[in-house]
Amino acid sequence: MSRFQKIVFAGFLLAISALVYMEATKPVPISWYPSYVDSATVPLGSKVLYKLLDEKLGQQIKKVTNPPFENANDSTFNGTYFFLNNDINFDEAELDRLLNWVNRGNQIFISANYVGHLLKDTLKLETQTVWLSDKVTTEPLLNLSNNILKLDKEVHIERNLSIPYFEEIDTLSQVALGIVSAFNEDKIEEPEINFIQQNWGDGEIIIHLQPEIFSNYFLLEKDENIAYTEAVLSYIDTKNTIYWDAHYKTGKPFNISPLHLLLANKYFKWAYYLLLIGVILFVLFEGKRKQRSIPILKTNTNRSFEYTRTISGMYYDKKQYNEIAKKQVSMFMEYVRTRLRVSTTILDTKFVNEVAARSGNTVEDTKNVLKLLTQIEQENIVTEEQLKSLYHTISEFKKHTDGK
Repeated sequence: MSRFQKIVFAGFLLAISALVYMEATKPVPISWYPSYVDSATVPLGSKVLYKLLDEKLGQQIKKVTNPPFENANDSTFNGTYFFLNNDINFDEAELDRLLNWVNRGNQIFISANYVGHLLKDTLKLETQTVWLSDKVTTEPLLNLSNNILKLDKEVHIERNLSIPYFEEIDTLSQVALGIVSAFNEDKIEEPEINFIQQNWGDGEIIIHLQPEIFSNYFLLEKDENIAYTEAVLSYIDTKNTIYWDAHYKTGKPFNISPLHLLLANKYFKWAYYLLLIGVILFVLFEGKRKQRSIPILKTNTNRSFEYTRTISGMYYDKKQYNEIAKKQVSMFMEYVRTRLRVSTTILDTKFVNEVAARSGNTVEDTKNVLKLLTQIEQENIVTEEQLKSLYHTISEFKKHTDGK
């Protein structure tokens, strides 16, 4: 190795060492991922809640990992089914089985920002999201409706969060248990219902739309927060078993590759990278001395046409452009509601102007997007070209808001 190569090699190792040191010593950023797993210590995990319930209820609380479709069919499975996640969405078969389970005298308690449309349709519910036209952020103010449980002062979550609420409820069959409004230092906002109870046969269904009240962050931030959470939990029947659902959890672990586990730890990750760098350096400097003649191999016959024809045939057999397009439209509307904080109930000129203003697009571009969405929804058959056009149109539209 020449003197110049030694200098380059030493400088390279020094730079890598400095990079590894800076990476290993920098603080880990706080993750606000909505995990809600009972073992998660992140702000939106539920380790604190589960520990408190376990200490108070002991064997009366049981964690279940199987899907509700299986559990609700068990005749010995009776009590309260506790669902906590940012999104709870039952399919039709599972919902029917759960409702039959409730009808037999059991209780379902759901706390989620977004509740599946099948359950909302069954209970004749509509949800919307609070947004302030003169504010960039929305911070929830929470309280209860019952005069006995009602707090002297609203609980304020000092973070920018989505604030879902029930647009209207059936007062003949549903009872409002709690309210929510957006914090506004300039004026008092009108409170909306975000916590309801409905009898169903011999049982009952309870839905709360702000799951953050059960998070580690909320329970540890202020002492008065615990009082609100306890008041909400007081509606749970503690005489019977409480089943903690661990199936519908955004942050639940999945089986992943060993390499992913290796790279998840920053120390293992950099050891792995250093090993790769060492191998590359060995090849660069040692390989020059020990190069061998490389035999010329006969090229393989080009069978790309047969291969492409076979793969394309398999792919086209399963094309479902219509369903994919409808899903794209639905996801875009959800994006408008949650990301842009604009109601999609009425798609009028006011709606177009608000979407354009909040997304950074022109009014004309916004009209074109809505026109394409309407056209796709009315199509019985969606072609591949239409699907590609829809995808690129929505992507270009979102670039002005998300920057990617």
